[in-house]
Amino acid sequence: MSGTHAHSVAYVRDTMVDEQTPPVTSFGIIGWLRENLFAGWLNSILTFLALAFIYMVLSAILPWLFQSSWTAQSLDECRQQIDAAFGASADGACWAVIRERYLQLIFGFYPAELYWRPILAFVVAMVALAPIMFTGFPRKMLWLSAAAPFLVPWLLWGGSVWMPLLVIAGFVLAFAVLRFGTPVIGELGAAPLALLLAALWWLYAVAPINGAIGSMIANIRMPAVAEALSADADRLPGEIAELEARAEALQRELAEADAAKEEKVEAYEAAIEGEADAPEGAAALGAEIDRDIVTMRAARDELAYLRKIIGQKSERLSEARTLLNGIEAMPENRARRQEFGAEVERLSDALPASVSGYDSVQALPGGTPEDDRATLEALLEAETNLRTAENAIALVHQEVGRIGLEPVESRRFGGFMLSITIGLVAITLSLPIGVMLALGRQSGLFIVRTICVGFIEFIRGVPLITLLFVASVLLNYFLPPGTDFDIILRVIIMVTLFASAYMAEVVRGGLAALPTGQYEAADALGLDYWKAQRLIIMPQALKISIPGIVSTFIGVFKDTTLVSIIGLFDPIGLSNAIRADTDWNGIVWELYGFIALMFFIFCFSMSRYSMFLEQKLQTENR
Repeated sequence: MSGTHAHSVAYVRDTMVDEQTPPVTSFGIIGWLRENLFAGWLNSILTFLALAFIYMVLSAILPWLFQSSWTAQSLDECRQQIDAAFGASADGACWAVIRERYLQLIFGFYPAELYWRPILAFVVAMVALAPIMFTGFPRKMLWLSAAAPFLVPWLLWGGSVWMPLLVIAGFVLAFAVLRFGTPVIGELGAAPLALLLAALWWLYAVAPINGAIGSMIANIRMPAVAEALSADADRLPGEIAELEARAEALQRELAEADAAKEEKVEAYEAAIEGEADAPEGAAALGAEIDRDIVTMRAARDELAYLRKIIGQKSERLSEARTLLNGIEAMPENRARRQEFGAEVERLSDALPASVSGYDSVQALPGGTPEDDRATLEALLEAETNLRTAENAIALVHQEVGRIGLEPVESRRFGGFMLSITIGLVAITLSLPIGVMLALGRQSGLFIVRTICVGFIEFIRGVPLITLLFVASVLLNYFLPPGTDFDIILRVIIMVTLFASAYMAEVVRGGLAALPTGQYEAADALGLDYWKAQRLIIMPQALKISIPGIVSTFIGVFKDTTLVSIIGLFDPIGLSNAIRADTDWNGIVWELYGFIALMFFIFCFSMSRYSMFLEQKLQTENR
């Protein structure tokens, strides 16, 4: 204590102060409220204004959400049920339209008995993406990831099982050319050759080979198929007549029950007016009317089910009779094909060279001899008859020789199934294409860089709706006559190209954000260009670009609703079709609310996955 004055020792603490509880206003819920909502007079005023706004919104929305009807059969019945349950001034939602039409909003006009196919396709797609999106899955699941691009379209569109196998054969052909052609002509020559041969295989070999396999199988199966179709043609008319009789009887019962209900309603209204004299009678009538409504609703559901079954059986009967007639006419059509084929060959040899290039008699010059005109007219008629016979034979072979799934036309696609199909394909393909475009834009090769820059700037400068109109209308003008290019495939190509251009700029931003030391490190390790991109540059660039990539994915998925402009029935297009029904004419917010909720679920899931991926790939020091 040297140097310390005696009179100051009493003011120096020689023990530690015990730990004390902090003030109540600095921790817990009160501390959080004070720090975040009431930190100052301005923050407090804004908090109260926000709470007032939230109260106003919820006080208007929540009653509308919960004072609703789920069991009505029309909008008028919805309003009647809401008035009866919550009062005449109540304003509630008619969720019955979702209960009745949710399958249509999800699957569009896809056949109800085939709903298992798009469900299975979606499950296969999710399982195939799992080992790519998450770690910890067996590497053998990557085989499913490689097979999914061929399996999912086959499940959705159906058709012969040979078609996806023949498409896979095109990739095998391209791989074989790359593998064995690179040592001979070099990688720069083998890659275009492989792409060319694969394209020629898909364009000119797949369809003929598939048709030949189907014809071979059809000739073997035709007697057994004809016997089964004949049995169906004999059995189905009786079943349809029985179902129609049941439907007519049920329709009469419904009409009688409806008339009886109207009489009870009139008696109920009269009893309500004299309720003071007979309240028990009015209550009994009301309960009886409620029971009648429930019974009639069940009867209407049964009638709708009967009509659906009648329609399915009638369609099956029509298809069976048509195919049976085609099988029975096969010998005649084969004879006609041989006869008209010989006649076409004879007339072609007899036709002068000056006339053979014309496809109509009216187009011939004025001085053409009458004999040449007659020969050309006979040739054109023989060619028409030959095509008719060949088409009839091909149709029978296609139906009888198909081993696979029942085909479903693209016009029956719709709802969220259509949006998910377009969005999933565009999202999956746009990332690798965007990466290649970004690398091409930074390439030292002038031609490659120019092509990539021109493509990116052109696509980014044109609205997506314009590209969709090009896919829907203008693209057919640039294709050979008679080409059947599926509309959904055209839309998928345009949406993929649109997303790829934006993806290329996102990836280019990630590449530009990398320090030059990373490129120099790759060179120092002796890696070539592609190994450096695959092992060092691109993993880091993609990690930096994750927010932009996922943002582009979300935008692409939401932009799939634009296909309603060109006549495809996405969820928005289907909502317009539902509102055109007289039973639901005037309903708006329930349909749009359901669609918005579904889109929010998908987009929010993608956003959460991006945050998970960013956190998983975070490697910087913290």
